[in-house]
Amino acid sequence: MKDIRIALLDMNNNHVNQGFRNIKEISEAFRQNSEEHVDIKTFDVRFKNEIPEIGDFDIFISSGGPGTPHREGFEWEGKFADFLDTIFEYNKNNKDKKYLFLICHSFQLASIHWKLGNICKRKSYSFGVMPVHKTEEGTNEFLFANLQDPFYAVDSRAYQFIEPDHDRFEKLGMKITAIEKFRPHINLERAVMAIRFSDEIFGTQFHPEASPQALIENLKDDKNREAMIENFGMEKYLETMDRIDDEDKIILTRNQILPKFLQFAKKNILKEIESLV
Repeated sequence: MKDIRIALLDMNNNHVNQGFRNIKEISEAFRQNSEEHVDIKTFDVRFKNEIPEIGDFDIFISSGGPGTPHREGFEWEGKFADFLDTIFEYNKNNKDKKYLFLICHSFQLASIHWKLGNICKRKSYSFGVMPVHKTEEGTNEFLFANLQDPFYAVDSRAYQFIEPDHDRFEKLGMKITAIEKFRPHINLERAVMAIRFSDEIFGTQFHPEASPQALIENLKDDKNREAMIENFGMEKYLETMDRIDDEDKIILTRNQILPKFLQFAKKNILKEIESLV
């Protein structure tokens, strides 16, 4: 029986983080529910310069993290850029594929690396449960299939991806699948919230791994709570706290996107193995 090998890339730079804990929980649930043997290994990319060998794993999930997504001259930055290119090129040239999911900080790093648009600092820190709108391509995105439009997700970011280079997207065969809420009364461009980078590589600016418990934990942080109240006002903050465990909001998003990505990857990995037997 084929082993499914998962690498979790921790991009938190030694900061305690609820998101990475949630990624591990979802991966562990996938392991427990699989008939196949699933091996999960963690790599501390930014703090320890650890990067997985592409050939040793089938599935990669790269987390969010603090700080600027722009280059600062650290050794890990070059390694991560090479990692992205290696997976992208590997999938072009091999029948067996490598599957990669990029979250928040990792999503920004990839978008900068592939020169897809303007990744810049927001006017203020964004934190909270946000409506995320599907694009036309997003309505056909299988990872969003059981989600409403808009669907709800946890947002936590100081940076944003705006002004996408549509020619570059077309050249690389990439598609924008989600954008942030349209606010006609505010003269700001809507940020890109999800990208289908390739058949095997997907990324979100939001946190599909977030759970109600993690969000409540994060709101104990004054910066997060103040950002949420500043963005939405006290009434909306209280409404969000009331809706935090609604089955059709972040719980649904958590139960759909990453688990579906893992199942899709597993199905294709096993199919490829069977075709070789």
